[in-house]
Amino acid sequence: MRRRAHLRLVTSHEAGDPTLTAVLSAEDLAEELGLDPHARVTCGLHRRWLHECVGSPDHVIPVTGHRWCRPCGSPLEVFVDETTARLFCPRCGTGTPDTAANRQVVRACRTSLAASHAHVRAL
Repeated sequence: MRRRAHLRLVTSHEAGDPTLTAVLSAEDLAEELGLDPHARVTCGLHRRWLHECVGSPDHVIPVTGHRWCRPCGSPLEVFVDETTARLFCPRCGTGTPDTAANRQVVRACRTSLAASHAHVRAL
């Protein structure tokens, strides 16, 4: 049964965006086969493009340092515009703390933005 875990009902949000649905399904399967979940450009939890929900508290992972300011020990805020994502610490004022985990968050958001914009341009 584990091999069919990627076969599930499509949410109403996904149904409106066939590109999102396809990428979510591909990343779900790839994750089962070993893809690092932090390398995804879609969110397996919220079933959205990553840049649309990365600001959720669910995406703060202190243990790995994703959206986390190690110097002051607080969650980072995320600012996403049409072309990029930036992280900022509201407590100490550090802008995008330079860690591998935070660079990964920004890179995944940029890729997510590009993929979602590619879908819009194709329409």
